[in-house]
Amino acid sequence: MFSRIFVEKNLQENTRVQAILERFSNVPVKEIDKVEDVFGRVKKPYLQKRDNLNLFLGEKKGQLVKEAPDAYGLKGDPHYYFIHAYNCIYECNYCYLQGYFNSPDIVLYMNHDDIAKEILKTASIALESDPNCTPWFHAGEFSDSLALSHITGEVPFYFDVFKNLPQAMLELRTKSANTKALEEVVALPNVVISFSLSPADKIKKNDLKTPSLKARLAAIKRLYELGHPIGIHLDPIIYDKDFLQKYEELITQLAHHIPLVDIEYISVGVVRFTKDVYQQVKMNYPDSELLAEELIKSDDGKVRYSRPMRFWMLQKVKEALVGAGAIDKKVYLCMEELD
Repeated sequence: MFSRIFVEKNLQENTRVQAILERFSNVPVKEIDKVEDVFGRVKKPYLQKRDNLNLFLGEKKGQLVKEAPDAYGLKGDPHYYFIHAYNCIYECNYCYLQGYFNSPDIVLYMNHDDIAKEILKTASIALESDPNCTPWFHAGEFSDSLALSHITGEVPFYFDVFKNLPQAMLELRTKSANTKALEEVVALPNVVISFSLSPADKIKKNDLKTPSLKARLAAIKRLYELGHPIGIHLDPIIYDKDFLQKYEELITQLAHHIPLVDIEYISVGVVRFTKDVYQQVKMNYPDSELLAEELIKSDDGKVRYSRPMRFWMLQKVKEALVGAGAIDKKVYLCMEELD
């Protein structure tokens, strides 16, 4: 899986680090002072991850918890994300990470205790400002929350954190079917496992190296039956002439694995890029269907479909969801504002 492992020298005795190194005992290890001294210092093409992927183990310094962008989650509550990893083993051809970092290498941060302290501090401030709010914390902003969970061993740790923080919510975002760690913990009402789904043909074309739709749906069913709250992200929606039929079929398949009324929330969003990511997509995937339709630069600087087209697509998918039994107020538009 990894060509080399870089470890910050102050972490050599860290039990989490030692467990990871034991798992990859055949991979060369190099000691470094700081992750930032090596990771991303020289531009490494995104697609080199296919043949040469390195792993960095370090401690995250600076701001560990950040406020999430507007329209990131359900309205009415404060949303934050915490930084526990950079980059992903999957290769979704629309992924914004290909234009975000100078390297596709994986970074895992080991100072989960520091991250937890920052989560508790942030939650305390939010609740002091508004005792009636529910602060949300999202994992998976710069990585997949579950794809490497069997390696990091961090799932039980964060379950313990939020077991003692019932006023707040944790969302683990994923495209993975790697649910073993979740199957071994007791489900909590304030920890939501949210799956990103697309029609099966879109996953094959665009979500490279990810589990199939069938595998993701099976994972959803397993976790739902164990009592884990489930969220769904139908994002990014990519247009083709049959897109609505494909999403109607997807929604029907989803409903066969979990009652739609029991889903905590469902986000819908269309494909979108920053200017830098769009340039990377054109370079890395010049024949991708992502580039088949006309894309424009919108007022917020993102490159995406025109506003009328976006909202027509979003409305059609939302209507299909509600018509199939989803609760209207639990379906929201991701990174979009109606006004």
